[in-house]
Amino acid sequence: MQEDVLAQLRRGTHEILIEQSLAKKLQTGKPLRIKAGFDPTAPDLHLGHTVLINKLKQFQDLGHQVLFLIGDFTGMIGDPTGKNVTRKPLTKEEVLVNAKTYQEQVFKILDPEKTQIVFNSEWMEKMSPADLIQLAAKHTVARMLERDDFHKRFKNNQPIAIHEFLYPLIQGYDSVAMQADVELGGTDQKFNLLVGRQLQEIYGQDPQVVITMPILEGLDGVQKMSKSLGNYIGIADSPEEMFGKIMSISDELMWRYFELLSFQSMTKIIQWQQDCQQGQMNPRDCKISLAQEIIARFHDARSAEKALSDFETRFQKGALPDEMPEFEFKSGAEGIAIANILKDAALTDSTSEAIRMIKQGGVKIDGEKLEDPKSIIMPGTKHVYQVGKRKFARIEISLA
Repeated sequence: MQEDVLAQLRRGTHEILIEQSLAKKLQTGKPLRIKAGFDPTAPDLHLGHTVLINKLKQFQDLGHQVLFLIGDFTGMIGDPTGKNVTRKPLTKEEVLVNAKTYQEQVFKILDPEKTQIVFNSEWMEKMSPADLIQLAAKHTVARMLERDDFHKRFKNNQPIAIHEFLYPLIQGYDSVAMQADVELGGTDQKFNLLVGRQLQEIYGQDPQVVITMPILEGLDGVQKMSKSLGNYIGIADSPEEMFGKIMSISDELMWRYFELLSFQSMTKIIQWQQDCQQGQMNPRDCKISLAQEIIARFHDARSAEKALSDFETRFQKGALPDEMPEFEFKSGAEGIAIANILKDAALTDSTSEAIRMIKQGGVKIDGEKLEDPKSIIMPGTKHVYQVGKRKFARIEISLA
């Protein structure tokens, strides 16, 4: 029975440190305190965030206590992880606005009755300057410089502000204050999570188990899902937007999304994958199932059915011609401007005409009207482009 639980918790993780310790904690039969921290640096969650939140739900469904930590105090420091420059901190007002949106969105997955929302300002604002200095004394500069981003910046003579060293310490101290048994985070957070283990040992606590979750690739299949890169699916997106975006991902990326985002059993997912490889199942049908599952989770089943019906009307009932020219354009990771794509596919005579047609509402991608003439199409996508009533092309953008 316990091996089944471990297998379930192991699914989709990158690393469990230390799995034997997790097994031992589970054997006690006591509900474990499962911590995950989110800095409210942006007001909207996307599917990349939900990889970790889905794992929290697994623990919750197994009867454990989920502690959803909103780093309102650390958010005003700014997480330096992965940054090659000092990050601009948020104001208290920005943090509180974003934190409210986080709370509203996270309960689309987690059970609000079984989730404890915690703010780290509760204990950090009570710390005196002397307390903070004592905390800083429990770590060394040499250890901080072992962290990859700090090491690179130090080596390249790029500035590292003193307050940035405080961030991992405070995140680690959160685990002490919360008496966490398990902490979840992205692979890029491993250093900070291990600081939590170290500080718990120093404060006489049983060190937490660290579970790192993989970073989900965006719609391009290359770079991590990010709103700033435009390759994201927001959990507040409309059902139609969600459906169209999921249907645009490559067949290969679809299986990654199934593993990290779907609640289907891995046995069923593996069977579907084998059926597709053997030609017994159309990958598009699997993609439709994934899209409906995700839409139903963040909206409802009726919205999922309507999104499918609209899709079938546009793509499977004569809304598009049976035959159209097909193109494949190579792109760097930065993508290709939509105006260039339309010109190169001979859908318009020039980029200026493409921009004019977009502004006039005469350009559609997968049946959806395109609004932004400055749109960038990322590699790893395949769409049907329409200009006016009669010009169509199926265009794939692949990574050069």
